[in-house]
Amino acid sequence: MTVAVSPVEREDIDESAIRVFAASILTTEGVPNDASLSITFVSAGDIADLNERFMGKAGPTDVLSFPIEDASPDTPPLAAAGGPPLELGDIFVCPEIVEAHAKEFGVAFVDELFLMVAHGVLHILGWDHQSEADAQAMESREARHLQTIGRTRR
Repeated sequence: MTVAVSPVEREDIDESAIRVFAASILTTEGVPNDASLSITFVSAGDIADLNERFMGKAGPTDVLSFPIEDASPDTPPLAAAGGPPLELGDIFVCPEIVEAHAKEFGVAFVDELFLMVAHGVLHILGWDHQSEADAQAMESREARHLQTIGRTRR
């Protein structure tokens, strides 16, 4: 499993721990070991631009996921036999917005950050929160993954 995490100039963000966590989610969810994923930390301005251009929403957000492969909950994408390794997609995280949400919800920044990583990875794997039932299922899955690293979901 290859998870590329962009460097970030914040001492409270451990890129290695994020890489290991994202890879563990992918493995647990049944993604083949030759898959790759990218996680990039961006500014509020950059994520606002991505949010408007690709999601049609104004303003910054905490995390955006752009899957390359088709996937649905409990049905991870698979590489074609004899084909190239599986490229899952890109996740963009805005630490500034994550930090604002952590303060708003009264949780530690690092806890909110790992929640957003789990959230982004699950979106890459086809999970969403369009309906109340889908949101509950996704939140339950996030909580399960966070529990593996000793964190809880807000």
